[in-house]
Amino acid sequence: MDTIAPEKVGFSPERLTRLDATLQRYMDAGDLPGITMLVARRGQVAYYRTLGMMDIESQRPTQPDTIYRIYSMTKPITSFAVLMLHEEGHFFLDEPLGEFIPDFKNVRVYGEGGERAAPERPMTIRQLLTHTAGLTYGSPRSPVEQMMRDADLHGRDAPLREWVKRLAALPLLHQPGTVWHYSPAVDVLGYLVEVVSGMSLSAYLRTRIFEPLGMVDTDFYVPANKMDRLATLYGAGFFVTSPESLGDYTKPPIWESGGGGLVATTGDFFRFCLMLRNGGVLDGVRLLGRKTVGYMTTNQLLPNIDRRRRQAGYGFGLGVDVLLDPVAAGRLSSVGEYGWSGGLASTHFWIDPLEDIIALKMTQIVYRNKDGQDVPYRDLNTDLRTAVYQALVD
Repeated sequence: MDTIAPEKVGFSPERLTRLDATLQRYMDAGDLPGITMLVARRGQVAYYRTLGMMDIESQRPTQPDTIYRIYSMTKPITSFAVLMLHEEGHFFLDEPLGEFIPDFKNVRVYGEGGERAAPERPMTIRQLLTHTAGLTYGSPRSPVEQMMRDADLHGRDAPLREWVKRLAALPLLHQPGTVWHYSPAVDVLGYLVEVVSGMSLSAYLRTRIFEPLGMVDTDFYVPANKMDRLATLYGAGFFVTSPESLGDYTKPPIWESGGGGLVATTGDFFRFCLMLRNGGVLDGVRLLGRKTVGYMTTNQLLPNIDRRRRQAGYGFGLGVDVLLDPVAAGRLSSVGEYGWSGGLASTHFWIDPLEDIIALKMTQIVYRNKDGQDVPYRDLNTDLRTAVYQALVD
């Protein structure tokens, strides 16, 4: 990874050592097996570190070309693909999803008494992009979530077409367009890409995004000749884990998850971020118009949307979160920052247009114990912002 002297892009080299100290503190506390951290400003990498182990058992250190499961950081990429098709005129964002995926024409909404009623308005493509379509990943207390479990919607054993059919047969948790609720909406969008483009999701992403951007290691699986570069996924306390339903990534999956199925290197994902930072273009290759990128990264949650499930201080764009109030968020950053996390394995990125910063964190730790229960963890993503922004001197 080519880097530039930090002072040439407005960072103090001395103050950036505090970012080193922050990462090392988390390593020493046993919160991270290994990590890659990248910070760029004005399109140039000013900070790049690899720490710890990509595989503890074999004592293999984290490398610049380590491959990570990025889980929900797949969502901005799939959402970007949807916007490419939108720009080409295949659909309006506010068109009903059922016009393209007929299974959703007869979807129902789950009522408080268990009844199933027709939605007050049809589910739209924009609502899928903004997680306001009424879908849910759910919780054990949700009857709809239990129905999802009973329908085996957490597995990867069915083609995307079959998975969507099962999902559409279940009721929605909320009326479309009323509540922000994190959900498998982007997996549905992955199928929309297939329907509209006539290509598999993997083929579309590869030919329209990854190959043009030079993202050579990004895919839904890791081929045999690259498996030694795939970081081991650990649970809390560093036991080797493989979360239920997410597969082993050693072969092409039957279900290509647009919401969480990709692997990538730090360098690959940085190229995707650079393209966003540049307004849809990289190295002379334009994938999206700059106004569309600007719209994608603008808050879409109007005042009538119930945002109680959104992180404080953040709105949501079309596939990315958008910072509206740094004080409410409790983060040292700028209004207009956008990004997302692969929360399951703790990957994370943010882009700050005001300060022209890209920051990218890659690791592979699931904060669950051996019984599958979530465990408390420190908020590294907030600490990283403090360490990055305190080093700015211009």
